[in-house]
Amino acid sequence: MSALSPHALSASGQLRLVIFDCDGVLIDSELPSCRLVAREARARGIELSDEAALERFAGKALGQVKRELEAETGRDLGADYVQIMQDKLVDLMREEAATIDGAETMLAGMQALGVPFRVGSNSSWPEMEVKFARVGFTRFFPRDRIHSARDMMRPKPDPYVFLHAAEQEGVEPSQCVVIEDSDTGVQAAHDAGMACILFRPEGPAPGLNWPGLERIMHLDALVPRLFRALQEQAR
Repeated sequence: MSALSPHALSASGQLRLVIFDCDGVLIDSELPSCRLVAREARARGIELSDEAALERFAGKALGQVKRELEAETGRDLGADYVQIMQDKLVDLMREEAATIDGAETMLAGMQALGVPFRVGSNSSWPEMEVKFARVGFTRFFPRDRIHSARDMMRPKPDPYVFLHAAEQEGVEPSQCVVIEDSDTGVQAAHDAGMACILFRPEGPAPGLNWPGLERIMHLDALVPRLFRALQEQAR
């Protein structure tokens, strides 16, 4: 693919903020998280395989998972389901969180590139805290650069977490690029008016197509892609 389309940036041609999703982009937690969802569903008498949970619920907030399971099965999972699952996820990530291949090298490259970056995720802040602590990413993401859509009560595909990150950086949405792996995150980036790079090593891209949407297959491609974009806008 070519470098980022200049139409995805502001009229001044400035790329001023990169916003990373967490799960599936930086932290390899989608599979263990979805396995937990499936295991807890089966414990409640709902037939749900690990594979089906990953296909259906990767990137979705726990509240959405609850609504979909209840609508499909007619079961009441309880008012405390989300909090119970959140607590279990924090414990799980404390032991099982791992980095996506190439994420640490990519983040070091981002620091060298000099473009500010933040995280905007459907994970809660306590969950991201234990994930980043386990893998050593707290040096890249101090607390004030981590934004939780769950804690804001506005999970993706609501674009609020991305818009909030841009506001905290003091930049316009059109000056931001979001790095996402899920369809819900891509939709949120689109609705926020931001360019988006889809990190998806395999499988189809979302059915959404606009000038600011591109795709990479490995995180090694991200910093060179952004460097080319900065070169283009400097011309």
